[in-house]
Amino acid sequence: MRKIALSMFVLFLFAGIGAASAHVTVQPSSVPANSYQVFTMRVPTEKEIATVEVRLEVPAEVNVSRFEPKPDWTYTLERDADGKITAVTWTATGAGLSATEFGQFYFQGKVAEDATELVWKAHQKYEDGSVVDWTGPPNTDKPASVTAVTAAVAGHGHGHDAPASDSGKDRDPLTLGLAIAGLVVAALALAAALVRKRKA
Repeated sequence: MRKIALSMFVLFLFAGIGAASAHVTVQPSSVPANSYQVFTMRVPTEKEIATVEVRLEVPAEVNVSRFEPKPDWTYTLERDADGKITAVTWTATGAGLSATEFGQFYFQGKVAEDATELVWKAHQKYEDGSVVDWTGPPNTDKPASVTAVTAAVAGHGHGHDAPASDSGKDRDPLTLGLAIAGLVVAALALAAALVRKRKA
């Protein structure tokens, strides 16, 4: 009975992590105002066919300046009359992201001094031509990713380059969730082993 309960717990735990990370997101989830950041757009494929294109609308409160090249993908930029980047579209030159894959796309930008939150609207295109629009409010089936903006930190607004560390990687909720899940499973396994030992 304990084994069944343990198995069910692990199943629901990982199912919850998967559901929470199953849409297009932009990390980090929180940034200071007036700061340079390296952002990470994470794209999971939710269908049985490949993701071949993703268009990301850049919030008005972010001035994007650089992109990290990604093998087998190209990108095109949209700009306003002042030359500010308003959207970027990544397009696969190869097979794209299959049903069991996800991709991460890195870019750099500066957060405005008066920003309060960053709403990232994404449009995910599959190889059959269908498009999923991740543009809705929170707690909907297809929410836009939202980055909270905290008070500015002294020194973050100077210079023209992002910090050497990748903020998107440092604050990866999927990796953190899997690590926590692994610790929970290990702790439960240890507890079960101790119970068996006592009964022996």
